[in-house]
Amino acid sequence: MVTTRLRKIVSPCWKPYVEDDGDYSRNRGGDPSGRVEGLLWYKDLGHHVNGEFSMAVVQANNKLEDQSQLESGPMSSIESGPHGTFVGIYDGHAGPEASIFISNQLFQNIKKFTSESQELSADVIKRAYLATEDEFLSLVKKQWDSKPQIASVGSCCLVGIVCSGMLYIANAGDSRVVLGRREKPEKEVKAMQLSAEHNANQESVRQELHSLHPDDPQIVVLKQKAWRVKGIIQVSRSIGDAYLKKTEFNREPLLPKFRLSEPFQKPIIVAEPSTLVQKLHPEDQFLIFASDGLWEHLNNQEAVNIVNSCPRNGIARKLVKAALKEAAKKREMRYSDLKKIDRGVRRHFHDDITVIVLFLDSNLISHSSFRGPILSIKGGISGDANI
Repeated sequence: MVTTRLRKIVSPCWKPYVEDDGDYSRNRGGDPSGRVEGLLWYKDLGHHVNGEFSMAVVQANNKLEDQSQLESGPMSSIESGPHGTFVGIYDGHAGPEASIFISNQLFQNIKKFTSESQELSADVIKRAYLATEDEFLSLVKKQWDSKPQIASVGSCCLVGIVCSGMLYIANAGDSRVVLGRREKPEKEVKAMQLSAEHNANQESVRQELHSLHPDDPQIVVLKQKAWRVKGIIQVSRSIGDAYLKKTEFNREPLLPKFRLSEPFQKPIIVAEPSTLVQKLHPEDQFLIFASDGLWEHLNNQEAVNIVNSCPRNGIARKLVKAALKEAAKKREMRYSDLKKIDRGVRRHFHDDITVIVLFLDSNLISHSSFRGPILSIKGGISGDANI
């Protein structure tokens, strides 16, 4: 059964498709760099080694803290190595430096370690995460004297790789990937969450933190109606956040709100991701990768139903729009009025939102030797540029 709320969200998909937020006819996959429209960046439709994809990013912060990328082609540094598709969602906090750094380094580290190991594996991905973490912490150390606040910057990190008929998922933080799988005999497309989230609002995460820090009764604190690690941050895993990993950075001139009263002996939060590896099946239709800005307003099945009911062209933008409409509704305002609010102030209504929908073509996936289009695309505009 489709709920009344969901029917309102997806009902436009059952009518002749006319979108009032941009000209889809001019953007049917032909623009490799995507398009910018106010605070929205989007790539409505493109092709990867294993099928098609759609991307969209909407900015809420003064500086865009979400970064994302899709890489399709070689998954190692040698041409004879495996080919596939890599997706990365990097949800930064306290600034964009960590998420931008990850978008430049993580995939390169995965290719490096895949080449060294002569195969792609969960261990390779974990090593790439930890290498990227070490590189960023080295950057923090170099910049400490001139830019100490970089010690407070961090990023969640969600990665998905489709390669040789297998799906690899790694996550540190609270971004999420959801699989749309067609169930038989009902033929409905069911939502299956594939990523483990590391947010202190989950009881299992609080238990994990207490077990890792048995001598610290204040390892998680309820503050402003949310559980936070040391009363500061909600995520328990990230890349960056040097001030919670090395006590040498938890001191002046770092801002007081980030400084702990007592030195610590081991990292309070970690960069190691949770991983999942599974074989892809013909019933697996698509994957929705998104920062938590989307999942604050849509649940897993609602998102899957939208993707399953609407045309592929522009579907990531459709999901972003559905989330923004829900954000506006929660504040008892019109969506058209929400769109007029500028960056910075917009953060009071919703977070940065990044969505990548990866469609899975079982015919392409089954041919592990297939050499499809080589593509590298990053969502949004990095650095201080406005979108």
